Amino acid sequence: MNNANINISIVIVNYNSMDYLSHCISSIEKSSGNLAVEIIVVDNNSTEGQPTELQNQFPDVRFIQLEENLGFGRANNIGVEHSSGKYILILNPDTVVEENTLQIMYEFMENHKEVGAAGCKVLNSDGTFQLACRRGFPTPWVSFTKLFGLQSLFPKVKLFAGYNQTYKPINKTYEVDSIIGAFMFIRRSSWDKVNGFDEAFFMYGEDIDLCYRIKKSGAKIMYVHTSSIIHYKGISTKRSAINVLQHFYDAMTIFSRKHFAYSGIFLFFLRIGIGFRKFLAMLSRHKRSIFIFILDLLAINLSLLLATKIRFGGFFNFPDYAYPTVFVVISVVLTAAMISVGEYFEERNTPRRAVLALLFSFFFLSSLTYFFKEYAFSRGVVLMTIGFAIILSALIRVLFIFYDNISGKNSEKRIAIIGTDNDAQKLYNAFAESDFIGSNVIGFIAVNQSEANKELSKMLLGNYQYLHNIIAENNINEIIITDKTLPASTFISLIEKNSSSKVRFHIASKIDEFISSKIINDIAGKEPDIPALKIFMFKNRLLKRSFDILVSIFLLSLGIPFVYLFSEKPKNRIKELYSVLLGKLTIVGIVPSEKDTIDYKRGITGMAAISSPEKLSDITIAKLNEYYINNYSFLLDIELILKHLIRKKSGR
Repeated sequence: MNNANINISIVIVNYNSMDYLSHCISSIEKSSGNLAVEIIVVDNNSTEGQPTELQNQFPDVRFIQLEENLGFGRANNIGVEHSSGKYILILNPDTVVEENTLQIMYEFMENHKEVGAAGCKVLNSDGTFQLACRRGFPTPWVSFTKLFGLQSLFPKVKLFAGYNQTYKPINKTYEVDSIIGAFMFIRRSSWDKVNGFDEAFFMYGEDIDLCYRIKKSGAKIMYVHTSSIIHYKGISTKRSAINVLQHFYDAMTIFSRKHFAYSGIFLFFLRIGIGFRKFLAMLSRHKRSIFIFILDLLAINLSLLLATKIRFGGFFNFPDYAYPTVFVVISVVLTAAMISVGEYFEERNTPRRAVLALLFSFFFLSSLTYFFKEYAFSRGVVLMTIGFAIILSALIRVLFIFYDNISGKNSEKRIAIIGTDNDAQKLYNAFAESDFIGSNVIGFIAVNQSEANKELSKMLLGNYQYLHNIIAENNINEIIITDKTLPASTFISLIEKNSSSKVRFHIASKIDEFISSKIINDIAGKEPDIPALKIFMFKNRLLKRSFDILVSIFLLSLGIPFVYLFSEKPKNRIKELYSVLLGKLTIVGIVPSEKDTIDYKRGITGMAAISSPEKLSDITIAKLNEYYINNYSFLLDIELILKHLIRKKSGR
């Protein structure tokens, strides 16, 4: 193909999305039609498979392998540098392109010379509209309304819905401020005029920044509703240890500093907004634990009142000085015990751990009465309180389990496979052999019924053209597509037509044991066998942060002499301790390395820090960091601190 005659250069930046990338490229090839298209895949140093493995399957695709993860914008710039098309399409690997998408977008750009970049309609895997595909610029006011939820409260009011443009229709074509980085159809002259993506952005914000500069150059940004793609949002970030919220904040910080002169005020509100959203996200993620925590506090305090009534004839028959101290102490002890056994914010709440925590509480409260004789009213009251609390706490958890069962939260996932080929058979066998509880393959849906073998024919539910009826009749909530002959336009149409049924669609473009297990894990809700990151467990984070605060306060006050005694540069150490108090550093942490796969705080000391990090390679430091994060314990921190002090004392 003559490079000078290429119509569209499609650049795909891949990171841990191999199973989606294959289907994405296949959909592009079906969408190319008579257009001259080149595909360039830039891999950002993936840790799960390399795209070059697809070279034999797609010999016309150019693969560029990077030695490190350079971020979304920089990797795309590299891909564009190796391209020559009249138009550039920035495309995510976790997308499926409809058959007519490239033709529609090409013709639109050809007929609208004033347009610098355009995006199409982007759908989620369940057929719902992805709001981010047409957005407003995050000005201070727009950011405020987005971060503080005003947009959600008033989605149809232009004043409050400026970011996601929810007051505008989905099925009309119009000018917008920004389009999504997952699909950006860009005129090369506009790209060259603004010099592509700003590489200061690592991830998030670079698409908005590019659109801002294109509009500032005099060109338009358009949303085109006449064609669609499916975007499996966030696949790469779900498969990495990237701190998404931190990168979002960094992106907005860079954007505001670049484009708003009054960024100081904006950044202040942005920090508050990000903190607010993190708090809301935490509440949402742990709402069950929070609700059970409140119920447990009510249960143990009610139990105390009931025990007092039985033993002393009244609900408040302790001496006056005992109130409210007894309620506060019993609540604090219970909370600490529940957190220590991992009952809150970590795993599913269970009666077993609750009972264990309450037994710990009993022994601790009983012990306290030996030291505070004025509160030793009756150990019988303590015993009755814990006994009643055990019954109530267990009942609370049993009721939640019962609610999950009647509401369908614990019901099995009913799966149908669209396809009657060998891949469909392999996937069915993988489910059957793995024996995943809660996942049941109901049957197969044919694209070409005549091709179904005898074994699959016995489980045939019907033809894909009657998918809506099949879903309703069989109560299906998960669909996997293995048939490669199903056109992308038909696939997208199926998702759109069945979006109201809340069915999730999955693509299985390459069925081997590895891919099958990933799909099954996703559907069955089971996580892969990854070692637990102990340092991120709630009880450990709470303990570690409490330790950091106590130690830093002590060393910045009464312990100042120790700082000067054990530090070569006391003033620098004092600055570090102040950063620990603020939460920017930690007493024991990691030594940052370019080879790190997990983000965590830098420590004043740590496994790599006590081993002369200047003499260690990046790989060795990264392995030490990984070991510490995976195997964290409070005793390990104490051991590392002691070794740090001994090493300093001996001068080694």
